[in-house]
Parts: sequence; C-alpha cells; structure tokens
Amino acid sequence: MGKQASSHRLLSLDIVRGITVAAMIMVNNGYGNSFTMLRHAEWNGLSLSDFVFPFFLFIMGVSIFLSYSRRGFTFNSRAFMKICKRTVLLIAFGLALNWFAKWLYTDLATSFEQLRYWAVLQRIAVCYFLVSVFALTVNHRFTIPVAIGLLVCYTFILVYGNGMINDREQNLLWKVDEYLFGENHLYRYSSIDPEGLVSTISSLANVLFGFYCAMMMSKANTVISKVNVFFTVGTILIFAGFLINFSVPYNKTVWSPSFACITSGACALLTGLMMKWIDAEGRRGPWVSFFEVFGINALILYISSEFLAIVFGKLGVSQALFGFVSAVIPVDVLASLAYATIFMLINWLIGFLLWRRRIIIKI
Repeated sequence: MGKQASSHRLLSLDIVRGITVAAMIMVNNGYGNSFTMLRHAEWNGLSLSDFVFPFFLFIMGVSIFLSYSRRGFTFNSRAFMKICKRTVLLIAFGLALNWFAKWLYTDLATSFEQLRYWAVLQRIAVCYFLVSVFALTVNHRFTIPVAIGLLVCYTFILVYGNGMINDREQNLLWKVDEYLFGENHLYRYSSIDPEGLVSTISSLANVLFGFYCAMMMSKANTVISKVNVFFTVGTILIFAGFLINFSVPYNKTVWSPSFACITSGACALLTGLMMKWIDAEGRRGPWVSFFEVFGINALILYISSEFLAIVFGKLGVSQALFGFVSAVIPVDVLASLAYATIFMLINWLIGFLLWRRRIIIKI
C-alpha cells in the first residue's frame, strides 16, 4: 500500500479497468430475476456479462507490458520472486473467499472437504504468472504466434475431447480437472468448472492480445497512433472471432477460441475509444472520476465486493435490501438491476475513500 505517484500513464486504461470491475460487481450481484444480459449464457452464445472477465484479462496484459517496460524487461531473481509473491497472494485470496463462503454456510469440516480450488482470482493469478514470465524471458515478437498457437492447440482439445459438449461424462475439460483436483473441489453448478485449469489455456490469449496491443502502442509516437493500434487489432480480432464461431461457437464456460478473440477485440475497441476521448481529446467528465475510483484499486475492490456479498447473504442484508427495492420497483428485472447498482455503489464508496486519499492497495 502506498501513496499514488504522479505519472504520465494513460488515464483511459484505468477507466476501462474501472468500467470492467464495476460491471463484474454488478454481474455477480444481480439479486433475484436479473436481466438476461446480466446473466452468463448457459452454454453457447454471448451475453453482455460474458465480456467483463475477459476484458479484465486483456487490460491486465496491457498493464503487464507497461509495468515491465519501465524496468527494461529485466529477468532476475528479485523480479521472479515478486511475480511469485503476487501470484501466491492472488491464489490465497481466491481460496480464502471460497473457503469463507463455504464455512459460513456449512461447517468447518465441509468447508475444507468441498473447498473449490478454482475461481476468478485463481485464473487471474495463473494468467499473470505465465504472461509475466513470458514478458521477461521470451522475445516479444513471438507474442501473436504464441497466442495463436495456444488457441489452435485448445481448439484441438475442444474438438477431439468433446469440449463443446455440455455433458461432464463426455467432456475432456471436466475429466482432466476432476482427475487433478477431485469433483468436490470444482464448480458444482455447470457441466464443467468455468474457471478450471484446462480452459485457462484459451484465456491466456486474452492477456497476450492485450500485451501485444501495449507493445505496438509503445512504438507509436502520438496518442492518435496509439488509438489506431487498438482499433486495428480490435477489428481484426472481432472478425477472427466471428469466423471461428462458425466451427467453434462462442462459449464462456469453456472459454472457446472464438470467445477469446471476440472479447479481446471488443476490449481493444473500447480501450481505443476511451483513449481517444480521454487522452487525445481531454474529456474529463464526472464519469471519468467515477470509474477511476474502481480502476486504480481494481483487485481490492473486486475482493471487497465478493466478501461483502458473502456477508450480506449470511446476515440477511441482501434479502432485506432487495425486499425494500422490490417494494419501490415492482418489476423483478428492474429491481434486480437496482439492487446490483446499489451494491456496486457501496463498493465504489469504499474505493472513493481510498481514491480521495490517493491510496493504491497493490496485491
């Protein structure tokens, strides 16, 4: 934890990260019967909520490049230990949240016997570790070949391992995760674990695409040139995702290659748009400050939202608050949206107190 230092960093990157975290909190906390767009697609297909996690991974890839570029991409024991430390912390936080939720609603023994090993923070940790090591040890000209290679290999796994079949008895992704970790330690509410180990192969491409955009952006001399990098790469990735969709459909649960491409492309376009508005044209409306609050303390606010959701649920706060909202807004989907918005604003207030003191909590 430390005081925020002044820098010439692109504010637009914090804003896109902030938009993403705010959306993640709302998607995860749509109490009651929420809008379809705020629920993940059950299998094949896309909803608005499916974009938020891959957006975070893409922006993480951008941040990894910018962070290590300031240090000359030097690989040494100190840098590696720092990567390991952050990776372990992210995994520990993820496991702690999973354990806390299970313990609060069951008992101590069950909380360990049925502890889910994987979740959002664990996937972020694995992707961060692997791409950080890549950034410091591999020639960056191989970024796109590696990303494409991962997607091609994963496509073979999906096609020949029945990865696109919504049946855990036939799906190789589930079988591998079950063999490695045991059924009791995986997600129970879908045919496979949506953050399982095998599907992480494809999500690595989101991070690498973000890394590549940052690399190309660093070679541009003007903000408009940087904007064009994101627009160009984003357009290509969306087109690629659209074409791949004809053979391997969009699917967040298995993180299909078409899903990785189209979500990366969409995030690249959003980043380019924010960069044009904020960094090139200097637009600084209240909405910029609002999302900056989430952007500069993204991980800690995501963790706080997960913790509060668990506690609110156990103490009956969620039910009481949703009951109050439903009494004011009798339409179920609108009440759910209002609840998610209120919950997001509660977490924004936590972030605002940090932002006002210019404090960044790094994990």
